[in-house]
Amino acid sequence: MSLVDLIAQADERGLAASGLACLDRCVPLLGGDDEVLRPLWSSLADGGAGGGAWAERLAEARAELDSADPGSDPGSGPEAGAAAGDEDQAAVLARRMLAAAPDDPCTSALRPWADACSAAALQIHRLLDVAADGDGPLVAAELRRQVAVLELLAGRGAGGLRPALEVSTEGRRVLRAVVSRRARGRS
Repeated sequence: MSLVDLIAQADERGLAASGLACLDRCVPLLGGDDEVLRPLWSSLADGGAGGGAWAERLAEARAELDSADPGSDPGSGPEAGAAAGDEDQAAVLARRMLAAAPDDPCTSALRPWADACSAAALQIHRLLDVAADGDGPLVAAELRRQVAVLELLAGRGAGGLRPALEVSTEGRRVLRAVVSRRARGRS
């Protein structure tokens, strides 16, 4: 099943997990630590996205990430400037994902957010991918991760949250390594 179909058929928890997983994989661009979104994952495990726990934990994550400093060093020279520009664009997209997260997570609010997060995460990976033409391995891996998260939630319900978080954690590590490698290349 395609990513678009999986998002279209996802329930509230699947949509929340899909958007959250995309955002979670992009945390390295926001300067946040690896655990900053863990309380949101916990709120999904505790009963879905509904209720005040989601809104409260989302506000806490926003506050922490808004105060975080990604620590990017643009380096020097035209190649460094272009690399920093791509990372800046990627960080803007990640911040938009966070800002657009619905405080009142009902299905009608989660579906467009999950869809937008999917597109933004793919664009972020496209900006940071080394492939000059078309979609390279970073984008292909992100697409696989998005599909995997949605399939896990569709097939296992709440039981799919832990493996979905593991998929997201793996993607975050990959993106953190890419950002780190690019920063070393600019120094």
